[in-house]
Amino acid sequence: MSTQSYTPDTAAADALEALHDRSVDVLAGFDTMVGKAEPEFRPLAMRFQELHRRHSTELAGLLAAAGRTPGNEGTFMSTVNRAVVSLRSIFDDIDEDILAQVESGEQHVLDAFDEALAQPQVPDARAKLSDMRQELVRLLDEAKAARA
Repeated sequence: MSTQSYTPDTAAADALEALHDRSVDVLAGFDTMVGKAEPEFRPLAMRFQELHRRHSTELAGLLAAAGRTPGNEGTFMSTVNRAVVSLRSIFDDIDEDILAQVESGEQHVLDAFDEALAQPQVPDARAKLSDMRQELVRLLDEAKAARA
């Protein structure tokens, strides 16, 4: 069954929308972080940025297939994430010391993936969500290993 031929129920679509919003929110922080990151940390920040940019696009497609119009601004947390990174860059370097905060923020995204996967998603959407979640877990594991 394809995502084009079946619309998920309201709870499933709501969970997709929440996940998309969290992905856009986190992307906003990485968009700011990449520009302010120390050279040795910038490649990792760029990998997270690219992952969330791609995931946001894929999630927007899933939302459209579910009959929802995806927003591209995220929530108020997008503004908060930009501000936190900008303020931190004034007082401290944006380097691997920020990874604990990155991991905490990414846990919110993983929680949103789990909530979306707990809903009755269409099979194609479920497979994409599972793949995206695993990509994020792998990148987080790489970041943790690099920090250790």
